[in-house]
Amino acid sequence: MPTGAPSQPDDEAAEIITAFERHLRLERDLSPHTIRAYVSDVTSLLRHLRDQDNGETWLTGLNIATLRHWLAAQHAEGLSRATLARRTACARTFTAFCHRQGRIPTDPGLLLGSAKAPRTLPAVLDQPQAQAALTPTDETTPKSLRDQAILELLYATGIRVSELCSLDVDDMDRTRHVIRVVGKGRKERTVPFGLPALRAVDLWSVNARPLWSTPKSANALFLGARGGRIDPGTVRRIVHTRLRQVEGAPDLSPHGLRHSAATHLLEGGADLRSVQELLGHSSLNTTQIYTHVSIDRLRAAYRQAHPRA
Repeated sequence: MPTGAPSQPDDEAAEIITAFERHLRLERDLSPHTIRAYVSDVTSLLRHLRDQDNGETWLTGLNIATLRHWLAAQHAEGLSRATLARRTACARTFTAFCHRQGRIPTDPGLLLGSAKAPRTLPAVLDQPQAQAALTPTDETTPKSLRDQAILELLYATGIRVSELCSLDVDDMDRTRHVIRVVGKGRKERTVPFGLPALRAVDLWSVNARPLWSTPKSANALFLGARGGRIDPGTVRRIVHTRLRQVEGAPDLSPHGLRHSAATHLLEGGADLRSVQELLGHSSLNTTQIYTHVSIDRLRAAYRQAHPRA
């Protein structure tokens, strides 16, 4: 842009990004992880827009051709289909935001086609591997009791790692065997759990949590060694460490335990709608991927065991 123009791109971009981040946080109520990703995507888009020499006043150059050119450049750099799908969704959200604010005359995102992320089958534990992973250790240290309770509750409920970390002591109803979970978009749901999870959480709560509790613990159910609320990175390390001890088990994240729980529920006869409610999926289409996991395993078992397979 020539010197003396009324609005320099870098200054305007910074102001737009700040306003967009505030919109995502306060109006859309997206998770911190999604907000960080969208802000990064929009920063990339605005940098691309700034570098275009198309004779337009800076932001009015945000049109369908620019969006497609930006996504094509991402594809040429080797970004995955999943990342491109997210960036497409982000671009639509951003152009709609700019149009509503009167920054651009039309919304070019409405013309942007959908980039479909690949639907790959998630790796899961089989039921014997899950049983082995959840076998308690002989240790009775606060850490071992906490780790066992976390593993049991993740598998018993299929909750997300962020949902587990945000649990408070009062969210657990021991009489009814349910927990109150606050999921994506601050939507609440009630999820049941079984006796093994109840026993493990009680052992942690009674015998170990008081030893780590400090004033900064507040009402958090699971704590780190310094007394603060446990963080997702610690939970991931707990899951990876335990699964490395199970022979033949895939190296899964906490989300892998969520996939495993959903798959085993369906294999045990649970209906798809119930699993959708338990997992907190807004769309049944998201839950249906677990039926593909079960069918794939059924086919593998058939090929291995049937004499005429």
